[in-house]
Amino acid sequence: MPADDTYSYLGPAGTFTEAALAQVPQAVGKTWRAVNNVGQALDDVVSGRSVAAMIAIENTVEGGVSASQDALATIPGLRIIGEYLVPVNFVLVARRGTTLADVKVVNAHPVAYGQSRIWIEKTLPEHGHLPATSNVAAAASLLENDLADAAVAPPGITKHYDLDVLAENIGDNPNAETRFVLVSRSTTLPEPTGSDKTSIIAELPDDTAGRLLEMLEQFATRGVNMSLLASRPIGDSLGRYRFVIDLDGHVLDERVADALLGLKRFSPNVVFLGSYPRADKQRITVTQRYDNDAFIDARDWLRDLLA
Repeated sequence: MPADDTYSYLGPAGTFTEAALAQVPQAVGKTWRAVNNVGQALDDVVSGRSVAAMIAIENTVEGGVSASQDALATIPGLRIIGEYLVPVNFVLVARRGTTLADVKVVNAHPVAYGQSRIWIEKTLPEHGHLPATSNVAAAASLLENDLADAAVAPPGITKHYDLDVLAENIGDNPNAETRFVLVSRSTTLPEPTGSDKTSIIAELPDDTAGRLLEMLEQFATRGVNMSLLASRPIGDSLGRYRFVIDLDGHVLDERVADALLGLKRFSPNVVFLGSYPRADKQRITVTQRYDNDAFIDARDWLRDLLA
C-alpha cells in the first residue's frame, strides 16, 4: 500500500500512542502500522514506508521522552506537523486467579512505572520491576510467559486481553497527560493560527561561562516565551549538551523569526523541527513592542535611514 496511506505508531493496539493517532483527522480510514519503538517509527517515515509517525515527546510527570528527543536531534529531514494530548492513567492487571498477594514481579514500561511508582511501592513494597517496550506489551507478556506476575497497563486493556484487573487508577498524578507529536518529512509549513508552537534543537558554541544565558537572551530580548527547555547529552564528550526547545509562536511570526536568526548566528548547530498548532488551543499574546507590526516598523525605519 502507498506510504500516503500508512501511519506508524508505538504498538500494539491499545496504547496511548494509538489514542493520540486517533485524534488525527487525516489518519482516519488509513492504515496504521504498529511498531516496537520510536526508532522504528521514525525509520518508517525516513524510508517512505509511512507518511508520518506518532511518537511521545513529553509527559507531565516524567518530563521529556529522551528516546524521542535524541532521535529528532540526530535523524535529518524530519518535521513535527502536529501535537496531541492524551490523559494518562493506569490499571494493574494479572492472569486470571492472581491476587495482589501473589505479585512479586511487575512488568511495566519505564515511563508508566515511573508514573505509578508511589502506588506500587506502597502496595507492593518488595516487588521487582521488569521493563516492557510498551504499556500494552507489558500486559500481553503475561499471557506469553511467567516472567512477571502483574503488569501496569492502560484502562480498557481487558478488551484486548483476557486478564483480571487487580487495581484501578494507580497513577500517582490524576492530572497526568502525555504530549505526542506527529512527525513527517513534509517541509510545508501550516499557516499561523495565533495558537502555535515552534520546536527547535540548538547547541552552545562552547562551554564558556554565560553561553547558556546568551542563548536564552535570543528569545528574551524578542519577547519569545519558551514552553520547554530540556538538555540532552550530545554524546561526543562529557559536559556537552544540546537543548530541546519549544517556543510560543510560529516561525512566520516576526518575533520568532528574528529570534531564530539571532540563534543561528550564535549556535553552531540549529535544527528546526517545525511550527504547528498547539494542542491546547491557547492563544499566544505578546505586548505591543513584540507584535509583528513592531518588527516591521523597525525594519521600515532602518530602510528609510539607509535610503
